[in-house]
Amino acid sequence: MSANIETIEERKAEVLIKLRKYKLLSKEKSEGAVGYIIDIPQDKEKALIWCILGEATVGIAAMNTLYKVMKEKELDRAIVVTEGRYTHAVKLGAKKKQVELLPKSFPVFDIFEHALVPFHEILSEKEKNQLLAQFKVKPYQMPQIKSGDPAVKVIGAKPGDILKITRKSSTAGEHITYRYVVE
Repeated sequence: MSANIETIEERKAEVLIKLRKYKLLSKEKSEGAVGYIIDIPQDKEKALIWCILGEATVGIAAMNTLYKVMKEKELDRAIVVTEGRYTHAVKLGAKKKQVELLPKSFPVFDIFEHALVPFHEILSEKEKNQLLAQFKVKPYQMPQIKSGDPAVKVIGAKPGDILKITRKSSTAGEHITYRYVVE
């Protein structure tokens, strides 16, 4: 972790990079925002984590600045981190432009370091197909987990993904369960 993190938004961005296993390429500060250019190894593409500082409400003006930066840097994806709330227009526009809006409730620390939170990971397409074939089930027949669950949000799972959840157990050593991510 960087020693020069000054804001909650920057701390959340650092936690996001660590937990989703992104590679940080560069960090730039501009007026009212901090941008992190990252590499997403699993998707083999680059993206921007845009921390909007000190805004109570994130509106179209802030998002237009983000879209301009994305165009300049030739990036197709972005993740917005803020302590404020998003307007309805921002939420609608973000879906169209491949921009993930992190909720205000996104943790400022690694939730998986807590004793009561089991480790979650997203299965690859190959692992997912093997699991479904092994148990002879369709995804909708599996136990489900909401896409709004804090652990799901933190690791970046989307509806349709299957999670492997590993719990420490005093009797079994380790207990593995799977969950299908739903809206």
